[in-house]
Amino acid sequence: MNQKLTLQACQLCPRACGVNRENGQVGYCQKSDQLVVGRAALHHWEEPCISGTRGSGAVFFSGCTMGCVFCQNHCLSKGEAGKEISIERLAEIFIELQEQGAHNINLVTPTHYTLHIVEALKIAKGKGLSVPVIYNCSGYEKVETLRLLEGLIQVYLPDFKYHNEALARKYSKAPHYFEYASEAVKEMVRQIGEATFNEEGIIQKGVIVRHLLLPGQLMDSKAIVRYLYENYGNSIWMSLMNQYTPLEQVAKYPELNRKVTKKAYNRLIDFALDLGLENGFIQEGETAKESFIPLFNGEGV
Repeated sequence: MNQKLTLQACQLCPRACGVNRENGQVGYCQKSDQLVVGRAALHHWEEPCISGTRGSGAVFFSGCTMGCVFCQNHCLSKGEAGKEISIERLAEIFIELQEQGAHNINLVTPTHYTLHIVEALKIAKGKGLSVPVIYNCSGYEKVETLRLLEGLIQVYLPDFKYHNEALARKYSKAPHYFEYASEAVKEMVRQIGEATFNEEGIIQKGVIVRHLLLPGQLMDSKAIVRYLYENYGNSIWMSLMNQYTPLEQVAKYPELNRKVTKKAYNRLIDFALDLGLENGFIQEGETAKESFIPLFNGEGV
């Protein structure tokens, strides 16, 4: 494993807990050095260029470096679900998903396991893993950690959750979120460059930045879209989402305890189009449903 970034005094994410995860201590992510995966299966609910017709080979890791109050996968993000596996088993899972026809390997909430993932990917690629690998993360990343992945990751799929510092602190306890996410996207673009797609329309390499519109936060969403477009134009793709689902844990946040209005989402889309955005994904119809949240029952693990 990497000599500079270790689990003995973990600094993988901006939390920089410094705990000794190799000694069984858990960081903000709720995890020690033991790999825990909640689900590994073909996933059909991503952007069309990721899910395609056969599905994305999604590996959902337990624990999270963010801990957003509105998290749709909260049982997994809190580390309450999942099965312990080895690095070697993780590599096998990647190969099995490829054999099942997955268009790609989709690493969901991977940051706190980056060192494990690097080793697993090297093993899997040595055994014939050839589909693109997607790093599906919160955007709250350190450039030093992302650099460990250079050459191993073909598609970066970060969230860009907040522009406003107060919102990042209130809903995710994530100080300086915008600064970290901005630098992370910059590093991702440096590594990957512009997107390319195969004849099926499946992304082979590139950066897709996701943004979830929160209830009442249209202005913050516009600020994020403006920032991304002014800095990257159409060299990256944006995925603007309306699927926010108010689950029971947001009851104490009344402003979040409702769905996003169709009017607000349409205004965000119009804003992006007026800026000149061409490379983007939008969601249509009723997407704020709990049925879109998979079961983390150890399938495929």
